Amino acid sequence: MIDPKSIAAAKPILSLSQLSCSFNSAGRASSCSYCADPQAELERNVCPRCGSVHALRDVSLEVYPGEIVGIVGESGSGKSTLMRCVCFDQPANSGAVTTSLVDDGQTNLLHCSPRQKRQIRNTLFGMVYQNPYLGLRMDLSALSNIAEQMIASGCRNVEQMRQRGHALLERVNIPLSRAGDAPRLFSGGMQQRVQIAKALSNNPPILLLDEVTTGLDLSVQATVLDLIMQLRRDLEISMLIVSHDLRVIRMLAQRSYVLLNGRVVEHGLTDQILEDPQHCYSQQLVHSLL
Repeated sequence: MIDPKSIAAAKPILSLSQLSCSFNSAGRASSCSYCADPQAELERNVCPRCGSVHALRDVSLEVYPGEIVGIVGESGSGKSTLMRCVCFDQPANSGAVTTSLVDDGQTNLLHCSPRQKRQIRNTLFGMVYQNPYLGLRMDLSALSNIAEQMIASGCRNVEQMRQRGHALLERVNIPLSRAGDAPRLFSGGMQQRVQIAKALSNNPPILLLDEVTTGLDLSVQATVLDLIMQLRRDLEISMLIVSHDLRVIRMLAQRSYVLLNGRVVEHGLTDQILEDPQHCYSQQLVHSLL
């Protein structure tokens, strides 16, 4: 467990600064002169003039080395959009994403070239999607999925990929007898564990987890959560985890951010937010857990 006092003396490994992202009816980044103003009054997160949906509005957060940070909020609050912007799946309208591992945090990763973004994603970030079909090639074997990620980062040694793949599958409790099976033949919980193994293949210092337990049976959820906690303990990896389930956030995250209509309405130590929420929306979330 990270000591909150030590966080104040550390440098963030991942920082988001005033990140904003909006969409028009065609799904493209858009905003009019009215809703481009950060102080514009929207109907929830929709511009009353142009109809653009503002999924994120000036979101800032930090993740420190070895820390798990939670993002919590209702469906449509902007949680998954935030993750897609961080891992370059979705372009942001404005703002900055930086990491101390690239130019000591001086470079806005959103302005990097496509080639640089691919390299950062393949070596520094490990992404685990809510929908395993976004993170895995369902017709390739579990072992081949892991090898594919290693190839993307420059590995060409077949034996090294095989050994690494077997080690990771064992770590996430996938029987090696299933290493040659395609993920489409696996249960939902096994698919998520293969995704985690693939995300860890290049030893990324930052793991991004988007609703990884949603839709899973309670017993399977417990298995996945235990795996995440074990990885944090053994690898001291930093994690940004999104969930609408406060029980998941309570179990995993040292600090948390509450999103509502694309904005951060409250943040702080997870225990403090859950025990004494200040924002009325945070209070509603906590009361729904009781």
